[in-house]
Amino acid sequence: MNYYEVAILKSPLSFLTYESQEDLNIGDKVLVSLRNRKNLCDAVIIKEVEKPTFKCIEISECLPFYFDKKMIEIATFISQYYVCSLGEALSVFTPFKKQDESKEESAAFDSAIVLSKEQEEAYKFCEEKKQALLFANTGSGKTEIYIKTIEEILNKGANAILLMPEISLTPQMQNRLEKVFKKSVAIWHSKVSKKRKNEILEGIYNGEIKLIAGARSALFLPFKNLQLIIVDEEHDESYKSDSKPRYNAKDLSLYIAKKYDMRLILGSATASIGSFYKVPFYRLKKTFFETKKSIFFDDSSLELSPKIINKISNTLAHQNQVIVFLPTRANFKYQICTSCGKSVECPYCSVSMSLHKNDLALKCHYCGYTQQIPETCPSCHNGVIHNLRVGTAEIEEKLKELFPEKIVKRFDRDEIKTDAKLKSVLNDFNNNKIDILVGTQMLSKGHDYHNVKLAVVLGIDSVLNMNSYKSRERALSLLIQIAGRSGRKGEGEVIVQTQNQEFFDYYLNESDYEDFLNGELEFREGLYPPYVKMAKVLFAHTNGLKVKDEMDKYVKLLKQNKDIEVVGFGQSAIFKLANKYRYEIILRSSHIKALLTALHKIDSPMAAIDMDTNF
Repeated sequence: MNYYEVAILKSPLSFLTYESQEDLNIGDKVLVSLRNRKNLCDAVIIKEVEKPTFKCIEISECLPFYFDKKMIEIATFISQYYVCSLGEALSVFTPFKKQDESKEESAAFDSAIVLSKEQEEAYKFCEEKKQALLFANTGSGKTEIYIKTIEEILNKGANAILLMPEISLTPQMQNRLEKVFKKSVAIWHSKVSKKRKNEILEGIYNGEIKLIAGARSALFLPFKNLQLIIVDEEHDESYKSDSKPRYNAKDLSLYIAKKYDMRLILGSATASIGSFYKVPFYRLKKTFFETKKSIFFDDSSLELSPKIINKISNTLAHQNQVIVFLPTRANFKYQICTSCGKSVECPYCSVSMSLHKNDLALKCHYCGYTQQIPETCPSCHNGVIHNLRVGTAEIEEKLKELFPEKIVKRFDRDEIKTDAKLKSVLNDFNNNKIDILVGTQMLSKGHDYHNVKLAVVLGIDSVLNMNSYKSRERALSLLIQIAGRSGRKGEGEVIVQTQNQEFFDYYLNESDYEDFLNGELEFREGLYPPYVKMAKVLFAHTNGLKVKDEMDKYVKLLKQNKDIEVVGFGQSAIFKLANKYRYEIILRSSHIKALLTALHKIDSPMAAIDMDTNF
C-alpha cells in the first residue's frame, strides 16, 4: 500500500491522507470519498507519506489529468498570500492531460507590421527589461508592439498569453490576432461555451493553440512552454477576483514572470500607481493619427443640461455618433455640494465619507468616524450638500424622448449578457446603425469607434468622491480612457459634467497622467499602497448580533498586534446583502509577513479575507 496526502479541490479543508495500491505521482488528479458527501470529490496528490497510525480510506480513482510542479508552486504562493487553502488555490488551474507528447510542427508567423521609431524603441525596452510597463497613450499603437512580441515568442516555439479585461476581448481584437496567428490563437472568457472551451483545451494539449487572448482565468491554462504574459489595460480592477481565492491576475503575472524568468509586458494609457512605482516603464506618447481633441466642462447638476443636449444635437446633425458614459449601470447615489462640487471628507483619512441614510449620518469606511449630514458645505460654507441619483436606463429613456428619430442603445452588463449580443451591438454601432450608445465602463475599454465625434461623461464626480484612497486615480484614469474613444481619427469632442473642473482640466490639458501619478505617490507615502499593504476582513451572517460579536472579538485580537494597524472597523458600506449582515475590519501594515501571519490566524466560518483589497 502507498499513502498520500491530498488537497481537496475547491475545499477549505487541510490535507487529508488516503491509501492506494497504485504508484501515484505528485500532482495527479484523483477522486476520493469524503464523509458526509454523497458524490466523490476531485483532489490532487500533494505528497507521499509513511503509513499513518489511523485507518485510511482508499483513493477511488486516478484521473487522466495532472497538475505540474509549476502549478503547485504558484498555487502554494496563492494560498499563502491570498489566504486560502491549497485546494482552493489549485482549483483555479486547468490541469494537463496525460497523453503522448504532441509532435506539432512549429509554424512561422509574419505579421508584416512595421513599427515606427518610437514603437521600435518601446519594443526594444520591453525586450531588454524582461518585465516592463508599456505606459502608452491611447492611439499610440501598443497593440502592434504586443503582436510583434508575441510573434517573436511563438516563432521560437514557445507559448504566450494576452490577458485583457473581459469586456475588451472584442471581435475587433479577435480579428486582428487571427489575421496574424490564424488557428494558433483562441479567445477565452466566461461567455465562451463549455463545448468551445473543451476544443480550445484540446488545441492547447496537442500544441495547435500557442496563444490565448483571454480574461484573468486564461492565466491558469496548461501551457507547456509559457514564455510571455501580456497584461493589457493593466490598471483595470477586474483583474482582481471577487471570489475565493481573491487573487489579482496582474500581480500574479508579475510574480510568475519574475519567478520563472519569463517576459512580461503590462500595458496601459493610464498606468496603475502600483505598476508605475514597481516596474520599469517606457512612455509612448506619439499617436498614429493626428487627433484634435476639444474638452469642455459643464458644471450643471442636471443629468442632461441644455449645454450637453446642444452638443449631442450638433454632433448628430453632422451625421456623427455619440457615446454617453456613466460610471455604473445602477442608480448611483452620491453626495456633493451644489456650489463647489466637493464632497464631505473625513478629517482623519482624506477620503470622502459615505451616506448612511437610515442613521442620517455620513460615515468614513476607513476609520469609522461619523458625523451628521451638514446643512451647508464644509468646504465653501454656502452650498448645500445634495443627494444625486442617476442610471443608464434613465439616460437612455431621456435621450429617446429628446431625439425620437435617432437610434439610442444601451451598452452595459444588464443589456449585454452574451458574446453574440456584444458582437451585434458593436457591429451595428461601427456600421452607423446606432446614433447614441449609452453605457458604463464597458464603453471605455479598447473599442475603436470610427465615427464617434462626441463623448459625454456624466457622474464622474461620483467616482472622484468615492469613499476610497483610490478615488482620484479611478476618476482621472476613467476620464482619460473615455476621452480616448472620441475622435480616434480626426477631430473629437468630450464634454465632462463635473463640479471639479480644476482637477480634471489640469491633468487633461496642462499636465499629464505621469505627473498625476508622481503627485499621488507623495500623497500616499506611509499611508496607502504601494507603500503599505492593506487587507479587508469581511464578516457576514444572518444573525446580526452574532456577526458583530465575531468582528469585535477579532478587532480586540488584531489591535494587540504591534506590527499591524486596525485602520477601521464597523458596518460594511452595503450592510445587508443576500439576507446576511456584514461587518468589516480594514488592516494596514508595512510588515507583509506580520500581516499575513495575522490573517492566517483568523479562523472563523463567518470571515472572508481580501488581501490587497480594491476599496
